[in-house]
Amino acid sequence: MTTPAEQQATPTVRVRGLTRSYRHTTALDGVDLTVARGDVHALLGPNGAGKTTMIRILATLLRPDAGTVHIAGYDALRAARQVRGAISLTGQYAAVDEVLTGEENLVMMGRLARLGRAGARARAAELLARFDLTDARTRAVRTYSGGMRRRLDLALGLVSRPQVVFLDEPTTGLDPRSRAELWTVIRELAVDGVSVLLTTQYLEEADRLADRVTVLDRGRVVAEGTPEELKSRFAGQRLELTFTDDAHFAAALRLLGPTAGERDARRRAVDVPTDGTATDVRAVLDRMRHAGLEVGPVALRRPNLDDVFLSLTTASRTTAPSTRPTPATVTPAGASTAGVAARGAGQPAPSRREEPAR
Repeated sequence: MTTPAEQQATPTVRVRGLTRSYRHTTALDGVDLTVARGDVHALLGPNGAGKTTMIRILATLLRPDAGTVHIAGYDALRAARQVRGAISLTGQYAAVDEVLTGEENLVMMGRLARLGRAGARARAAELLARFDLTDARTRAVRTYSGGMRRRLDLALGLVSRPQVVFLDEPTTGLDPRSRAELWTVIRELAVDGVSVLLTTQYLEEADRLADRVTVLDRGRVVAEGTPEELKSRFAGQRLELTFTDDAHFAAALRLLGPTAGERDARRRAVDVPTDGTATDVRAVLDRMRHAGLEVGPVALRRPNLDDVFLSLTTASRTTAPSTRPTPATVTPAGASTAGVAARGAGQPAPSRREEPAR
C-alpha cells in the first residue's frame, strides 16, 4: 500500500512528447504536461493552439501520432477503458436532457454507472445538494437558467466520483454571478483531491483558480508555472505616467524610446517597466522632471495573465516556424495522483479527416 506522501508524489496526469497532426496542420508538437493530485491546472492558448485536441486525446476520444499519456496510473493508449472509468469530461455546452428533471438526469447517469437504483438516487440527492439544485430537482431542465444547467452538467460528470475532471471552457456564455458560482464548485473539487484540467478563454478565471498554468501556442508549450511565477517572469509591474499636455506626452515617448510600453494618446498616458520599489519609481519620475516634463497622475499596475498571454504568444509568433522555442518552465511541475470518469467517452477515436487544431 502506498503512503499519502507517495500518492501525492505521483502525478494524476502525465503527458510526454504528445504529437498530433491533421494532414498538413500540426496541432500538437511534442507537448509535455503534468497535473498533480488536487490541483487545478489551466491550459491556455490562442485559437488554434491545440487545447481542444489535447483534451480529446486525454479523454481517449482521439489517438495521438506519438507520445505517452498516463492518467490515474493507466496508460491511456493501452488501457482506454480504465482511463474512462477514472475521468470526467465537461465540454463548452451543457450536455443534459432538457425533457427530464434535474433529478432524473442524475439518477439516469447513476444507473448507467451501475450504482443500482438506491445508490443512484442517493448519489443524485447528494449532488443536487452540493450544487444547490435541490429546490429545482423536480423541474424540467428546459426551465433551468444557464448557470443551473452548467452546474447540473458538471454534477453529471461527478456521479461516478472521478479522480480527474477535464473542463473545456466550462463558463462560456455564463453571466458573472453564474461564473463565480461555478468557480466555487471547481475550488471545492480540488479541495476534495480531484485533479482539474481547465481550458478557458477567460484569463481572469485561470488567474483565480489555477495552481499551475501551461501556455500553448501553435501546438507547443511556451511557458509553464504558477500564475504568480509567470506574471513575475514574463510581465513585470508597470508604472503608468499621465502627462498634462500633448507636447509633454510626445516628448516623454521620445525620451523613453523602446522602454515605453502601452500608450493611450487620448489620456496622454504611457506605461513604463518598473520593479515596483520606491527607489525605481522615484528614478523614473526624476528622469521626467530633469527633462522638464510635467507628470500628472501616476499609477502602479501589477501584471495579470492577460499581460503574460500577450507577451508569450506574441513572442512565439515571431519565432521562425522551423525553429522550435524552448518551453519556459518557471519551476518543476508539481506531482501527484488523482483520477477521472469520462462521460460520453465511449465513442471510437475519430479518423484523421477531422477538423484542424483548436
